[in-house]
Amino acid sequence: MPTPNRSSLNPTAEDPALSVTVLGCDGSWPGPGGAGSGYLIASASTRVLIDAGPGTFANLQLRLDPASLDAIVITHAHADHWTDLFGLDAHARFVLERTGIPLFGPGELRERAPELAGRGTFEWRVVEGGNRIDIGDLCCSFRRTDHPVETLAVRLEGSGRALGYSADSGPRWELADLGTGLDLALCEATYTVEHEGTMGHLSGRQAGNQARDAGARRLVITHRWPTVDEAVVGAEARAAFGAPIEHASIGAQFVL
Repeated sequence: MPTPNRSSLNPTAEDPALSVTVLGCDGSWPGPGGAGSGYLIASASTRVLIDAGPGTFANLQLRLDPASLDAIVITHAHADHWTDLFGLDAHARFVLERTGIPLFGPGELRERAPELAGRGTFEWRVVEGGNRIDIGDLCCSFRRTDHPVETLAVRLEGSGRALGYSADSGPRWELADLGTGLDLALCEATYTVEHEGTMGHLSGRQAGNQARDAGARRLVITHRWPTVDEAVVGAEARAAFGAPIEHASIGAQFVL
């Protein structure tokens, strides 16, 4: 396999668009052959990893030289969203000899990983709801969601496009809080209608409603429990959104 490179993630050299590549999308635990949450965001000149659930670092290496990462954003401290930071740390120390990789996340994340926090591999930067930061040519803004631990949804803007990522959330937070003009909403749809109100997540129906109310142009649903039927979740989301939807899957790339 040829060595991954930065330019391979762009649709054309003349018109480098904002894109998201799925490295993992299973909710709460990885299913057989699956991986936890992880998404590679690419703009004209910037590469950002959003979440690093179990199995995502292996998939990242199939698509990008880890040395090309400009920053990492972790949305919350649940294990299915961050534990591959240990693999990233080991690779950075033993292969890249790299330190000071910018890592943005809620304060609780650093408390959960004191071993990582003390090594110098990552430059830990605490963010919270309402913050807005620039990473290369990407602008990232954060909103706190409805989840048992501090969890940050992210709006990413670059190359004239806007992506909204719900992270994990129950229905007492609205995707519209990320603002209007979303070219694509990457929204969790963990389970189906019969589970609503039980686990602090969204059903397919709720995800579709959220994306419709936010005026999103496209909806990609993600974070489905591996034991929940993809077709049922998708049908709920499509009916509520009022338009075709797309499913996250490992290796899928969505160009905005």
